[in-house]
Amino acid sequence: MANNLILFTVVALTFGCIALAYEPKPLQDFCVADPNMKLNGVACKNPMQVQAEDFFFSGLHIRGNTSNTVGSRVTTVFATQLPGLNTLGISMVRIDYAPWGLNPPHTHPRATEILTVLEGSLEVGFVTSNPDNRFITKVLKKGDVFVFPVGLVHFQRNIGNGNAVAIAALSSQNPGAITIANAVFGANPPIPSDILAKAFQVDRTVVDQLQAKF
Repeated sequence: MANNLILFTVVALTFGCIALAYEPKPLQDFCVADPNMKLNGVACKNPMQVQAEDFFFSGLHIRGNTSNTVGSRVTTVFATQLPGLNTLGISMVRIDYAPWGLNPPHTHPRATEILTVLEGSLEVGFVTSNPDNRFITKVLKKGDVFVFPVGLVHFQRNIGNGNAVAIAALSSQNPGAITIANAVFGANPPIPSDILAKAFQVDRTVVDQLQAKF
């Protein structure tokens, strides 16, 4: 009996941890974000003060400015921009790409991403976790859909001479984004160059040059 109780406890804790790893299900019809209160997430606005505008966002028809070093721009629709998304566990983005523009390798620590190409052609890919580190890649055309599993490093690149546009949905109201190059070489304060030199197996002067760019 004692062994069965221990087993039940372990199983219950395991599934409890799994459940807590994802955003909780809402316990009411909606919970419009109140930006004046900060919690793990955002507090609910008084339901009697909720308006249609809380569930509305306009702007994804506007092309993003891709005049930057990587040639892409991400326009986000998170709970910050659309308060009605709060607790619903979903968000979306528009991604614009200049010719040969890149949405550089990055991760979303809290969300799976499903991307649809609206215009142009994209080379996309992600890398699986250690120890395999498999590179899985595909060329997408207009109307194609691709999924990036939660937490995995992924990217998109426009492989055409014209502009490209994609829409992506993410399984979190606040998926987070960690751009690998920015995080590694642009950390504040900087990661010591000898640590990065050993990790990447390069000379420290190479690391210093990369950190100077970020």
